[in-house]
Amino acid sequence: MSIVKPSTLPGFMELLPKEQILFNQMRDIIRKNFERAGFLPIDTPVIEKSEVLLAKGGGETEKQIYRFTKGDTDMSLRFDLTVPLARYTVEHFSELSFPFKRYAIGKVYRGEKAQKGRFREFYQCDIDTIGNGELSIANDAEFPVVIYHTFKDLGFSDFTIHLNNRRILKGFFAWLGVSDSQNALRAVDKIEKIGPENVLKELEESGIDREKGKKILEFIEIKGTNDEIIQALKDLNIDEETFNQGLDEMSELISCIKAYNIDEKNYRIDLKIARGLDYYTGTVYETTLDDYPKIGSVCSGGRYDNLASYYTEKTLPGVGISIGLSRLFYQLEQAKIISAEDKSLIDIIILPMDGFIHEGIKLLAKLREKNVKVTIYSEDAKLGKKFKYADQIKVPYAIVLGENEVKNGLYSLRNMATGEQEEVDFNKLVEKFSK
Repeated sequence: MSIVKPSTLPGFMELLPKEQILFNQMRDIIRKNFERAGFLPIDTPVIEKSEVLLAKGGGETEKQIYRFTKGDTDMSLRFDLTVPLARYTVEHFSELSFPFKRYAIGKVYRGEKAQKGRFREFYQCDIDTIGNGELSIANDAEFPVVIYHTFKDLGFSDFTIHLNNRRILKGFFAWLGVSDSQNALRAVDKIEKIGPENVLKELEESGIDREKGKKILEFIEIKGTNDEIIQALKDLNIDEETFNQGLDEMSELISCIKAYNIDEKNYRIDLKIARGLDYYTGTVYETTLDDYPKIGSVCSGGRYDNLASYYTEKTLPGVGISIGLSRLFYQLEQAKIISAEDKSLIDIIILPMDGFIHEGIKLLAKLREKNVKVTIYSEDAKLGKKFKYADQIKVPYAIVLGENEVKNGLYSLRNMATGEQEEVDFNKLVEKFSK
């Protein structure tokens, strides 16, 4: 039999246990914050019918999708968690209460070029609120607040949630006489990556003359506090319906966020934020870590007028935000912002002497009943090897179990870091380690 050399496919992340523990802790923090805000969990299949995932059709998405057939069924791996949400909402419409607040944390798949920090299989953590017919702008305000608390709990203090409204941009473009607002939005969205001069060139290439391009650049560079920017936009006296609708929405958004009483230094209006995706219609968000701008956006999202137009005639407006957990974890680790430490998920390991494995298992079972995190070394080995194993897995405490311990009910508890030992009975063990 030939030996196959084990290897993972490019673009698929695989972690050692210590990194996986840290990854899971981050995921749990995100999940707890989503649930604390009242978002309900759903978990859709990784595989969907291709006709459902590709209802919109065309573009880069279709090129990147993993698609295959089994029998007569044409199937694809999900490439995000938003399209499955649209299908789910329509399919279970009569069973859901609206506004429907859901969260989903799961793997998605994109067959794009594998590179550092860009994966073909990766975790996304999404929250969305879906309305039936209409959805108050107050819902948009909850997402920056959830992200604020999430990143605080992840251990960050210096981050900024950038806010904008695409209606403000589109209305301003229309007021200038720009007919193709989508190309203008895509160009503006690249300003942090390619700089103002290259944005100006892209605007010219899309048919927008240089003078209008300069006015667009001046407009998106309006700065100040949130209230100052809103006032500056009002002072422009732009008589354009879409612009004024967007400005009203932005004013209400900021008022609602203020009512949540989070630190204003962590959120601000940024007219450069456009989000390149076509389906965003109003509020848009991007989150950056202030001290690590090269990492780029670590969390983004926005408002869309009709989530499920390809599956139903019902109008289902929504707003949502997503944390790309795999990419965030990789980028933070590469930048040495976080680092995984060798540590155990258990508190005690029982090291039974020869002939006392059954007594060791009985002690383990009694401790687990009391919610003590404990394991046992059940291999036949010398005591030195058993202690070496305990040290390797970084378990904090060890109990050597032999004839005296079983007879007296007193256990020698060894601190693996210091080597100190103390004699304790069962009740003392429970008191010390019961969670």
